[in-house]
Amino acid sequence: MNHAQMDGMKMDMPMDHAKTAAGKPGAGKTRSPSGPHRAGSHGRPDRRGRAPGHAHAATGHEATGHEATTQGMAGHDMSGMGPMSHGMTSAFGPYSMARDASGTSWQPDLSPHEGVYQKLEDWSVMSHGLVNLVYDSQGGPRGANKTFVSGMLMTMMQRPLGDGTLGLRAMLSPDPFMGANGYPLLLATGETANGTSHLVDRQHPHDLFMELAATYSQNLTANSSVFVYGGLPGEPALGPPAFMHRTSGADNPEAPISHHWLDSTHITFGVLTAGVVMGDWKFEGSAFRGREPDQYRYDIERPYLDSFAGRVSWNPTRELAFQLSYGHLNSPEQLAPSVNENRLTASGIYTTSFAGGNLWSTTVAWGRKMLRPGDTLDAYLLESSLILKNNVTLFMRAERVQEDELTDDIPGLEGRRFTVGKVSVGGIYDFLRTDHLKFGLGGLVSRYAIPHDLVSLYSRDPTSFMVFGRLKML
Repeated sequence: MNHAQMDGMKMDMPMDHAKTAAGKPGAGKTRSPSGPHRAGSHGRPDRRGRAPGHAHAATGHEATGHEATTQGMAGHDMSGMGPMSHGMTSAFGPYSMARDASGTSWQPDLSPHEGVYQKLEDWSVMSHGLVNLVYDSQGGPRGANKTFVSGMLMTMMQRPLGDGTLGLRAMLSPDPFMGANGYPLLLATGETANGTSHLVDRQHPHDLFMELAATYSQNLTANSSVFVYGGLPGEPALGPPAFMHRTSGADNPEAPISHHWLDSTHITFGVLTAGVVMGDWKFEGSAFRGREPDQYRYDIERPYLDSFAGRVSWNPTRELAFQLSYGHLNSPEQLAPSVNENRLTASGIYTTSFAGGNLWSTTVAWGRKMLRPGDTLDAYLLESSLILKNNVTLFMRAERVQEDELTDDIPGLEGRRFTVGKVSVGGIYDFLRTDHLKFGLGGLVSRYAIPHDLVSLYSRDPTSFMVFGRLKML
């Protein structure tokens, strides 16, 4: 948002509150997450950087939350460069929008939100997105090469409605244009490409419509609220933030092989979620369609609320976000309709800034699939990203997964369970930058831990790599 747009905004809050939201005098100035804490009446912030007597920055009210949406815009990074500061109030309650990730999931309050911000009459609008052009080379006998485009474009809007806040979301993906078979990704399984066979050693394309959702929230007190969320498609209250929305993984163009243990429900055709926020805690439950998206990636599928999930989220400090969730998925696999799945996940995310503008984010996650009938399979993920102010980003991901679909197409090995591992490291350098866009080139290399019984299929050292160009909205 530029200063001309800011001049036309309605600012109801007193000047001392505006200074609090911005973190320093001059509400329209930029501030990174490493900026000064908001001092209270005694000049000392609490452990989360909040001033005594203020539930969250830019809340600025006791009865309703929608004024804060407008007031909080005073605290934004108006230059369109770098991480968003944390003044804009969430559509789900009286806390910083920076805490919101995919669906209704939470991330640390210090997470950056890059994007373009606008004020359109009563609507506060944020748009962000990225496009990757990737050359993918997966090694070994089961590997393959492919050039493809991936990414997303998302717009979020919110405005006052009655005593609460109405929110709208839309997210699109170019993934369907890569073709039904997706892209080569060793050790990845899940969903189907053609409706008749499993995808193995490939990552499926995401649907064109990744999210079309509406939300409504109403504040109960200065730091509590109730909310509802509905999506077709949308994301239920199950798992950590989706990998393309986590700061620790957003710059890595390849999907985790643990995706279907942790966050594969981020595109679900039919979701209703209700929740309550109580300060640093959130309790929520969802009814949703358990079946994964089918092979037709351009349509809107019929919703069925035949599954359920519940999640508890806790952000004890500005740097930390934890979640524990459980869900029952009715007949998730199109090719195994008689098999249901119970899923249990736990994760922690740590994000911090250092040295005047650098950012470090790490996610640790565990997911368990309990197939009924079938096996119980675990997956572990460690993911980290270092975003440096010199336009260099470094990232890594390490995973250990118990798989039972890798040899489904090999007679005599159907249904065998194998424990496999993968480590990827890479980086990107953004060498072109404007007020609202940046362009960079990057690459990554992946190595694998292959069990002895799979060496003849994959080889002992099927090293893989990707090189890519990225255009990202700021």
